[in-house]
Amino acid sequence: MNLQAIDPGLAASNGDRPIGVFDSGMGGLSVLAALRAELPHEDFVYFADTAYAPYGERGDAYVIERSLAVAEHLVREHRVKALVVACNTATTAAIHLLRAAHPALPIVGLEPGLKPAVAASRTGHIAVMATRGTLASAKYAALRAAVAGTADVRPVPCDGLVKAIEGFDTAGIASLCQRYMDEAGPFGEGAADVDTVVLGCTHYPLVIDELRTHAPTTLRFIDTGLPVAQHTRRLLAAAGQLAGDDAGNGTLRLESSGQVAALEAAATRWLALSTVA
Repeated sequence: MNLQAIDPGLAASNGDRPIGVFDSGMGGLSVLAALRAELPHEDFVYFADTAYAPYGERGDAYVIERSLAVAEHLVREHRVKALVVACNTATTAAIHLLRAAHPALPIVGLEPGLKPAVAASRTGHIAVMATRGTLASAKYAALRAAVAGTADVRPVPCDGLVKAIEGFDTAGIASLCQRYMDEAGPFGEGAADVDTVVLGCTHYPLVIDELRTHAPTTLRFIDTGLPVAQHTRRLLAAAGQLAGDDAGNGTLRLESSGQVAALEAAATRWLALSTVA
């Protein structure tokens, strides 16, 4: 197991149990950023399962096996007090099994933000950018059924975009963002135009600036980082497990099942952190 401690110039841990966060790779860093902003006194352990990525292009059995293994590691090695599944694919495939395996542990998952997108849309035309695994899942089908008749929802499977983001492939990111935004459109405020795009993968908010270059300024993007962070706070508060305001600023530890160098680079790039020995 490769691991590296990350300290963004913050105070040492107050000794409270950390919150565990995991994704198949770097995408969950977008959720982690929201969590750390909402819960600045909490300690976090982020696990990137990069040796077994990507989840979004795998079958459910594979994703379930890895999700259970990563959760067991975080519970056993770090005694996490809560677990955030910062991956839409892992949530749809495995969160019910994670909750069954760890019934006393608060577990928060992600799902594409169809409901808030429907509420935000004025034209009633929405595009959902996500992995094929998420779009093919039963959970997504249930979400889609829940908004049936209230909006036209256009699925946009974004093959290769996660890989390009993980590889810091600037040219690939630009090309794929343009391709999939073209597929998601046309955009606008007209009766037949898409005016709201759901970012159904945690990697995609990391390249929101590139996505915006292919859209009018009026286009709404929906991601679930902030609602997840707020829900995590509510669960911890209800359980009496929030770190106190006198705890100082929290710490962050990064771990990976693969090479940690790419995760360190991603944390430096996306979260503006610097590594220390």
